[in-house]
Amino acid sequence: MKVRGQRECSDCGARWSYYETGSVECPECGSLRSVGVDDDRRLHTDSPAELDLTEAREAVDARPLREVADRADELARGYVRKRGFVRGGDLLDLDETYLAAQELRHAADVVRRGLDLSDDEEWYFLALLRGADADPETDRDADPRPAPGEVPTSMHPVRGLAYAEAVEEYRGDAADWADENDVDAAGRDALESLGDRVRRVEALEGDVDAETSELLVTAAREVGRYLRAGDADALASARQRFDRLAE
Repeated sequence: MKVRGQRECSDCGARWSYYETGSVECPECGSLRSVGVDDDRRLHTDSPAELDLTEAREAVDARPLREVADRADELARGYVRKRGFVRGGDLLDLDETYLAAQELRHAADVVRRGLDLSDDEEWYFLALLRGADADPETDRDADPRPAPGEVPTSMHPVRGLAYAEAVEEYRGDAADWADENDVDAAGRDALESLGDRVRRVEALEGDVDAETSELLVTAAREVGRYLRAGDADALASARQRFDRLAE
């Protein structure tokens, strides 16, 4: 949606940025009576959100794994629902935390339904639970999510579907952003090609190897760089990845 970023409280006169808080509630007095004070409405799909899986992690040794998976799913879903990729008119990147939340959701669903999880599948879910909410840029001691070669073969569809869903959400926001910013034909073609590759993975129900899932995400990020900065090298690299994904 397109919204005014600056708001002013009708009761106390305080001003704040809706793009930063995602709320019309005054941060000073709590009043819900406020008005937009700038004339410029900008595309905005992202809301402040924090992925905190502490509660689910603390339940690992105390509750059945299915209950842990239920709580992890609830926390990840709550985060994903708030997230978007355009903030105050600026196109964001497809970030690791969003990817991790989507992957944890899908993995948790498998754990909830699974009658006989293998040790590798249980390890994979717990590894995601340990590291999905860590910020790799600030938390150097955090456990990384499983690398492509570490994902159990039986869980390849989990990563495949999670990444396809994440990329499709990103592509949708990027397409809306492109409509607002007079993006050239090359950028629009790249978005269309990205959508084609997503649909291919979805048609396979995510059953692609983990390296293919990584290719899809990397291509999406490269398309984003081209849209934001006109990076021709990023566009050329994305096209090469599209070709590989079509093989």
